[in-house]
This record gives sequence, C-alpha cells and structure tokens, in this order.
Amino acid sequence: MGRGWAAAALACALASFGLHAQEWAPTKPVRIIVPVVGGTNDLVARLVAPRLQEALGQSVIVENKGGAGGNIGSDLVAKAPPDGHMLLIGYNGPIAVNVSLFDKMPYDPVKDLAPITLAVTAPQFLTVHPSVPAHTVAELIALAKAQPGKLSYASIAVGSASHLTMEMLKTAANVDIVHIPYKGSAPAVTDLLGGNVQTAFFVPGNVLQYVKAGQIRLLASTGRKRFATTPNVPTMIESGFTDFEAVAWIGFLTTGGTPRPIIDRYNREVVRILNTPEVRDKLLAVEFEMVAGSPEQFGEWIRTEIQRWGKVIKQTGAKAN
Repeated sequence: MGRGWAAAALACALASFGLHAQEWAPTKPVRIIVPVVGGTNDLVARLVAPRLQEALGQSVIVENKGGAGGNIGSDLVAKAPPDGHMLLIGYNGPIAVNVSLFDKMPYDPVKDLAPITLAVTAPQFLTVHPSVPAHTVAELIALAKAQPGKLSYASIAVGSASHLTMEMLKTAANVDIVHIPYKGSAPAVTDLLGGNVQTAFFVPGNVLQYVKAGQIRLLASTGRKRFATTPNVPTMIESGFTDFEAVAWIGFLTTGGTPRPIIDRYNREVVRILNTPEVRDKLLAVEFEMVAGSPEQFGEWIRTEIQRWGKVIKQTGAKAN
C-alpha cells in the first residue's frame, strides 16, 4: 500500500512539473496599452516591455491610446478577447476615478478588467511656474483669492490624480483656479514650463529635472512625509491642510475573464521584472515607491481607491468636462 501511495505521489509530482514546464505563453505579439500619452505611465510600460518580451518569447509592443481621461485605451483592453494578448497600464483615473467622475462609462473597471499587479505609487508635488509670486502654499492660496478665476492649473487628464488633487485643494482652501486638462503629462508640463498655466500637481518623475534647472518651483508634496531628495519642501499637511494626502499609482491589468493561469504567468513575470535591480533603480530614481504584489492585493487596492476618490468627487463636485 505504501509503495502504491508513493507511486501515485510521484506521478502527481511529475504531472505538476509538466504543467509548470508547459505554462501559458502567448501565441502572437502582446500589446501593452498606455491610456495616456507619455509621462511616468509610459516609462513603466517601456521599462517592462523588452524584459517581458524576453521572458515570453513573443514581441511585446507598447501603444499609447490617450483620450477621455484614459477611458479610450482602457475600454480597448476591457473589450479585447480574454486571451492574454493585451495588457493595460492602469492608473488612478480610468481604473478608480472615472466611474464616479463620468456620467456614463463604456466599461466597468472591476468587472471588465482583471488586475495583475499594482506596480508603483508616488505622492505628488504642488508646482508653480517661476513667474508666479508664491513660494509657499499659503502665498499661492492668497494669490488665488485675490484673483479668482485668473490662475489656471494643468492636469495630465480628466480624472487623473493631478486633476482631483487640485480640486481637493480648491475645495479645502475655497479658491477658484481654472482647470486645463491635457492628454498626457508631456503637454501639461510643457505648458507649465511656458507659463501658459500657472500651477499643477505632478508626480516627481514628471518635473524633478525642471526643478533642478530652475524652470519649475516646488511648494509642497502630498505624502505624509517629505521626499528624501527634497528635504526642504514641506508636505501639504505641514502647510496647514490636515490629512491632505493624495497618491498617484500605476499597475498592470488585462481583460476581465482572462483565465487564471494567464494572470499568474503575467504576475510572476512582471513582479520579477519590477524587482530586478536595473528596473527598480530607474523607478526609485524618479521617486516611485515599489509595490509589486498579488492580483488579489491589487484588486482590493482598486476597490479601496474607487471609494476614496468617489468621496473626493462628491465633496468637490468635480465632473468630467
């Protein structure tokens, strides 16, 4: 009897090994959709893509499909065949915010998209053009109150963290600053550099190089503690706004209903790639905080973020425009 059990156990082990050895792999090129143009979302995609291509043995192509606050690119993935050949770079807007911000959504971010892993998070900087006569948050608020509707702010997209974080500030400080949405961080930062808009919330990777060159001024950050690389820049909390914390994040998803073996393969490969020293160092250099966890953890994060930003939208009255 003992030999029989041993033989059965060995057979199961060999079968399991065979299944793992023949794990899912794509049969045609994989497309990674970035639902916004340029910026840190694009950076994450293009750092992972060539290494994922090497691991999968198939071409991995990054495509930018911006528009409608990230909804266009996200909807493309939501409606794709659930066969693992299309991935999405998700961020606050199209995954957690737009469901409350837009009156009608073409997809359900919880049902129609499947989480793979949350990749990175990052607090933001409150920035101004150097021509703006404000060196603190209080001075910017005073300026906005003295000139209601005269100042404008950029966001990387409707529903992005850069949009709603400024709306949070406007509500908390009772000021009128005009929203100018862009299709991606590159044009938004360009217009701030040119003085066409006066202020904005941006993640560090979008602006640090310009700060060092004196082309953009930092007033505060939105984390609970100061950035290690900018120790002289206070937090919004230190600047008098209690519990003012707003985190931007980026993660990987695919089409809802995708079989679990496909999700697991992508999770394993993407988490491994994100934790390689080369990729990790490049993401840390732009002040990202590494997360890289399980699909379940990312799913829970998304549900929490939908509730969190839903409250912000209700409090601010923000709507897609």
